[in-house]
Amino acid sequence: MSTGQNDVSYKRFRRRIIQRCSSEGPAASTPLATGRRCEPSFEFDTVCQRLELDSPTKHHEPAQRVPHGKPTVSVGGVSLHVDAKPENTPCTFTAKRRPVTEKFPEQGWMWRAAIQEHEKAQQAGSDERRHALQPFDVLDKTCVSQQGKSVMKFAAPSLLNDYYTNLLDCSCNGLIALALGSSVYLWSSETRALVGYLDARLQPGRAYHQMQSVSCLSWSRDGRALCIGTRRGEVQLWDVEHKQNMTRLPSHLSVVRALSWKQQLLSSGSVLGRIHHIDPRAPAALVGEAVQTEGICSLQWSPGDDWLASGSSEGLLCIWDSDITGVTRSRQPVTTMKQPSAVKAMAWCPWQRKMIATGGGWKDGELRIWDTASGTCVTSANTNSQICSLRWAEKKKCLLAGHGLPHHQISCWCWEFPSLSSIEQLTGHSDRVLHLATNPGSTHIFSAGADEQFHIWDM
Repeated sequence: MSTGQNDVSYKRFRRRIIQRCSSEGPAASTPLATGRRCEPSFEFDTVCQRLELDSPTKHHEPAQRVPHGKPTVSVGGVSLHVDAKPENTPCTFTAKRRPVTEKFPEQGWMWRAAIQEHEKAQQAGSDERRHALQPFDVLDKTCVSQQGKSVMKFAAPSLLNDYYTNLLDCSCNGLIALALGSSVYLWSSETRALVGYLDARLQPGRAYHQMQSVSCLSWSRDGRALCIGTRRGEVQLWDVEHKQNMTRLPSHLSVVRALSWKQQLLSSGSVLGRIHHIDPRAPAALVGEAVQTEGICSLQWSPGDDWLASGSSEGLLCIWDSDITGVTRSRQPVTTMKQPSAVKAMAWCPWQRKMIATGGGWKDGELRIWDTASGTCVTSANTNSQICSLRWAEKKKCLLAGHGLPHHQISCWCWEFPSLSSIEQLTGHSDRVLHLATNPGSTHIFSAGADEQFHIWDM
């Protein structure tokens, strides 16, 4: 065959391949790359994620029954085998969990004392410290508390600017937990000193800090344990007093967005709408489960442990009863309420135990108080601002709201049923106030903002 004929044959062959690929391309939900290879960094399609990926697998397929040659990926500690199917065919997954006894030497957090790091920071020159601030470095300290200004300002470098995270909490002992990237720093509000921090272990050859970015945390009610949820879907429980990981809890297969305690019971919610109820003392830690149709961005047990409130990214506020035993997908909330924006900012009223406050996002900006027994909004106030966080100061009988645009302030509200009235505005952050906490005596407010600053306010 001549050279001209070879060129014609190649062009004809190439044209047919291109025409076939354009007319019979893979479906949007097919997680297979060209050549039937599964890319290591591939991300699941939203529809595929909403299958059974976030729930414990009831029936495990034996390893020997998995056909040889199936592409495999690992997500959140679960090996997922992707079935290779023809184009335009829905994708399916078979989940096989690792044995509980398997060790994870590269995962989890390590306790690190703060003394050495603090000494290094003190010895560093002023220029170096200005360009490399350490967590809880003092930025500004006012000798006398002034209305509208924080008492102290501290550095919070690497604080994630994410509206849907919950990265700040204060224990009953006044110990502050603040998540910065993949580390959780513990700081005493009484001594004003850094106690230590939990740092994600690095796995050789991988950017593990990014994989282990903390998405939420919560202190147990007795202040002895700190629970941490990550973007990887992991949930870990730390014994702070003995500085050791207590147990490895059942994980989600999507981002853990919220945690809440009911006595010794821990509830966790994920971006796929799964709620896990975990008893760390039980041989089988997962003792109950519920499913919400939208992604969860807030989760709180009521002060009397009678009700669990879950807020969704689609604006639904769901109230669940306290009967959480049993893994079932048929359980429904007892009450559902709707607001125009995501229900991320949420707080139960400590002295009116059936009342709960919620805050609207930028397109809403409404502060609402709901009667969960009747499912009605009893009062509301327009803040003309994004509401990022809510906290009740029980001893002061007031409601605190952290705001975004336009003023990035903290507003204090007095609720005398049924009216809400603004009593004070605290300004000092230069970006949205993502997280709020109060000390046990309600004498101080703690705030963390997207400006990477941690503030203490005198009430």
